[in-house]
Amino acid sequence: MNWTGLDGFIASIELGMLLLSGYIIVRFHQSFQASMTSAPRLEPLQTLPDRLPSIAVIIPAYNEAINIRDCVESVLHSDLPDPQQLQVWIADDESTDSTGTIAQELLAQDSRIHLLSVPPRPAQEIWMGKNWACTQAVAQAQGDYLLFIDADVRLERGAIAAALVEAQAQQTDLLSCMPQVVCGCLAEWLAQPIIFRMLIAGFNMGGVNDPDQSDVAFAAGPFMLFRKTAYEKIGGHQAVADDLVEDVALARQIKAVGLKMHLIVGLELVKVRMYQNLAGLWEGWTKNLHMGAKRSVSGTLTIALISFFTLTVPWIGLVVGSIERFAWGWPGGVILGASVVLCILESILWRQQSALLHQPVRYWGLSWVGGLLVAAIAVASIVKTETGWGWTWRGRSLAMPNDAKTNPTA
Repeated sequence: MNWTGLDGFIASIELGMLLLSGYIIVRFHQSFQASMTSAPRLEPLQTLPDRLPSIAVIIPAYNEAINIRDCVESVLHSDLPDPQQLQVWIADDESTDSTGTIAQELLAQDSRIHLLSVPPRPAQEIWMGKNWACTQAVAQAQGDYLLFIDADVRLERGAIAAALVEAQAQQTDLLSCMPQVVCGCLAEWLAQPIIFRMLIAGFNMGGVNDPDQSDVAFAAGPFMLFRKTAYEKIGGHQAVADDLVEDVALARQIKAVGLKMHLIVGLELVKVRMYQNLAGLWEGWTKNLHMGAKRSVSGTLTIALISFFTLTVPWIGLVVGSIERFAWGWPGGVILGASVVLCILESILWRQQSALLHQPVRYWGLSWVGGLLVAAIAVASIVKTETGWGWTWRGRSLAMPNDAKTNPTA
């Protein structure tokens, strides 16, 4: 076979896809590296200061029986100059599992814990996600700073003190910490590293921390530390009540009014395991991936295409090239060789990225499956968000009225 005729045309298309894949791999890695290297780090303190501001830690919890005990205990074990300056608020958001029972047990063990049974949402108002629970807890919490964390977060002993010191040193109104992502099951290893790399590459941390770039805003929902006066100034979670991706919305609010946003990497001090299995991962990311892309169909499809071209196309090329090598001769060998080069390149860059994220390299040979999984999540997220079909979180419907869907919060 040569490069003429139908076979040659097909081979040319395949080679073009591989070249495009290589270009996207390199550009994505450059964006990831630029974002990570521009981000400040939250480091453990060598010594505690004599005093720190008071702080209220607010943990919204909906069916978090598997997480709530370990999360609260990690907060209570924090090293602080005065432990009594810490309040822990568990906002039980109408859980139907044993979250409330476990919270009651914790309440009896430490006077710093406060339990709020969140009342039902107002029938005539739109309150998405955790916004209602957080608003109810803030109304009762006391502290100079408010720290919102998710129940699947685990804090190291020095995390809160280090964050408070950093917030004071930088005169920050909102300090958000990118956590280390912990993976347990195979589904997590396939999807979570890819999605978090997408977030880091897509939201340049240098731009987020630049007050002159008011249109670049991002925050990590698992750890958001507000100066209380700043939180009140932007209207808190009530101001973004109808936004499911409230972390990014609150970051936009902070920058919109000229307050200081500080996004920081805290891999050593903050850890999160978001999901326990494939079903939870699928429901969770299809819930908010499209919303996180501002409900831009083109933006969400771009995520799908980047995932497919960077991780799946090189492996498809290996299979197709191997077959064509024997069927077509040297033109098939070109496809096979290009695919091998791309797989090696992706492996090297993936290891570099994993080292920066403090993640071991596991199941890399299944990265093509991860690429397909994330692409499928992106497409499903568009369908669920735009139609409301199956758009749920732990069985609770997230479908919005038609007027809210046509006029989403920016």
